[in-house]
Amino acid sequence: MSHCGGQVSQHIDARQKASRRVASGVSAASLQERPFGSLVISKKTIDNRQRLRTIVPDQAQGEKGQKTMATTRLKTLYKETIVPKLIQQFQYTNIHQVPKLVKVTVNRGLGEASQNAKALEASLSEIALITGQKPVVTRAKKAIAGFKIRQGMPVGIMVTLRSERMYAFLDRLINLSLPRIRDFRGISPKSFDGRGNYTLGVREQLIFPEIEYDRIDQIRGMDISIITTAKNDEEGRALLKEMGMPFRDQ
Repeated sequence: MSHCGGQVSQHIDARQKASRRVASGVSAASLQERPFGSLVISKKTIDNRQRLRTIVPDQAQGEKGQKTMATTRLKTLYKETIVPKLIQQFQYTNIHQVPKLVKVTVNRGLGEASQNAKALEASLSEIALITGQKPVVTRAKKAIAGFKIRQGMPVGIMVTLRSERMYAFLDRLINLSLPRIRDFRGISPKSFDGRGNYTLGVREQLIFPEIEYDRIDQIRGMDISIITTAKNDEEGRALLKEMGMPFRDQ
């Protein structure tokens, strides 16, 4: 019995040594890298990955470059054209006195749709599609029996846009969306708050080209607030007018 057991153990050891030699031969001949915690990768797979690493970044960089050009068009216009004009118009002594955009907020009240989950989802998807950013649901801080509102109930949604998304949204709003309003004769130049901030009310979401008429269930509006660093309404109006905001004549 002992002789048979010794032969079996020798046979097992020989098989283990053979498998080790095969594994070492594979790793030396047909592998270039073996990431930690992963399976054995063939040389063909590694070559494909290296080829993708050399091709994909160039394509992504090109797409990113095109996207950056589209989003910074209004920002480039502000730095190269609008700033010198405002300095000359208001006789600023420091470039930091020139008014600039801080943020753009898009707000929509739900009203009766606050009790309808489908209406809330539709509003969230519409605002996200228009602005390119996921909106935040605003909820009631306290219960109001007269309006049938309970504490914590969703009453609206809002989005705060800054930096590149802010300029991209304003560019689309000024050049694409506002001209699509029926019988459009310009927006009111009096909707400033006294500190250079402007608020615009939109009655329907169909003016935005991202919204398809067949996919909406109800006409809903929104409020758009443009926050600037202007000290008064005159400076804020001049800034937005230079950016192309179509104010109507008083």
